[in-house]
Amino acid sequence: MRTALRAILIVGGIAAVLIALGHIMLGPAFIPGAVPVNATMDSEDRFYAAIFLGFGVTLIWCAGSVERRAQVIRFLVSLFFLGGCARLISIVFVGPPNLFFQVMTALELLLPPAIWLLPATVECRTRTAGQPQPP
Repeated sequence: MRTALRAILIVGGIAAVLIALGHIMLGPAFIPGAVPVNATMDSEDRFYAAIFLGFGVTLIWCAGSVERRAQVIRFLVSLFFLGGCARLISIVFVGPPNLFFQVMTALELLLPPAIWLLPATVECRTRTAGQPQPP
């Protein structure tokens, strides 16, 4: 389970970093199905991309010590889930987005509950194996 959790964090972190860099460099033009936007929306997209870059880097950092960073992992997957909830609000008020983002919404709502449980499994197995507990 530890290896699976680490892999999920690394792959998810790398994906977030690459997506964020695409948005920072290309702005909203990086969004599938996007239309040209004004300077305010461009600025907003690039700003949130920088925060998403930090999210991705933090996921990768957490992979280095999943036992000690379990609380941070749970916090991050909660944020990811909240992002999916925000997409649902958009669907209700504005309508469904591009098919790619409909799939992303499903992933953002389904993956976090599964990932949430993995740190506890890793912690439990670490205790059972008699390894020293992280502070």
